[in-house]
Amino acid sequence: MSYKVFIADKLNPKAKEILESRGFEVLFLTGLDEDGLVENIKGCHAVLVRSGVKITKRVIDAADQLKVIGRAGTGVDNIDVAYATTKGIQVLNVPGGNSVAAAEHTIGLIFALMRNIPQANASLRSGAWNRHAFVGHELTGKTLGVAGFGRVGSLVADRALGLRMHVLAYDPVLPDFVIEAGGAVPVKFDELLERADILTLHMPLNDRTRGLINADTLSKMRQGSYLVNVARGPIVDTSALYDALKSGHIAGAAIDVYDQEPPRDNPLIGLPNVVATPHLGASTREAQERVSVSIAIQAADFLAHGIIFGAVNRL
Repeated sequence: MSYKVFIADKLNPKAKEILESRGFEVLFLTGLDEDGLVENIKGCHAVLVRSGVKITKRVIDAADQLKVIGRAGTGVDNIDVAYATTKGIQVLNVPGGNSVAAAEHTIGLIFALMRNIPQANASLRSGAWNRHAFVGHELTGKTLGVAGFGRVGSLVADRALGLRMHVLAYDPVLPDFVIEAGGAVPVKFDELLERADILTLHMPLNDRTRGLINADTLSKMRQGSYLVNVARGPIVDTSALYDALKSGHIAGAAIDVYDQEPPRDNPLIGLPNVVATPHLGASTREAQERVSVSIAIQAADFLAHGIIFGAVNRL
């Protein structure tokens, strides 16, 4: 049987090469809105996306031959997994494919935040020479709180330990010995908030984590502490964080993800004590090649041989 795969997002070209080398027909169209996806998905047996394309109920209903949805990355909140499951469609992701990239971006943001690097760069480019305005903080000896000790969180902890930071970690799923094996001290969530100089988030977006960082939890964080979010935007209540930053209770924040992407009128971006990047956590050449190649192989193996790797749902 001849299979047709729809690459609907900006995957590395090697994904298309791999699929075509295995005899699959490939439709490579990116930048489509929901109407465009609906128009083009008919007759496709697989659709491959990153985080920028939403596979909605309407798109799934328009897919008359769809057997598998592949996510070149980890998070699947842009895919209606529950509805795909009712339709008997397998959803696959690439667990860990971009973990190193996300962890390194987190560490980079922490350095940028604590040393005022973006602000100092902008000031110097404007012609100023104002060293005293950008006095920062050393990371050595500071306490990093890691919320979520999965693939990314554990890598962030490993790198923070190399910087001679104290690392606390909270994970509602993992047993304490796994966190301890990763070099961190397991704590309850409230203790993490109270003790961390820098709190970094590495949790998936779900009903339990949506709005987890809100006015109440922010108030429990240490006066003058910092927040980093390279996970998912809706984990943080934007208005509550804005208020905490304006009041000075939270000294600064580094944000890579937003409630709405691209962000429109997001008040955090204009604050002087915020470092903001456009969802770059997984954006390294190495990570994008890795996840693109992997999801192409996973989708091909599933269609041709029924092999399942990286299953998000159970049919």
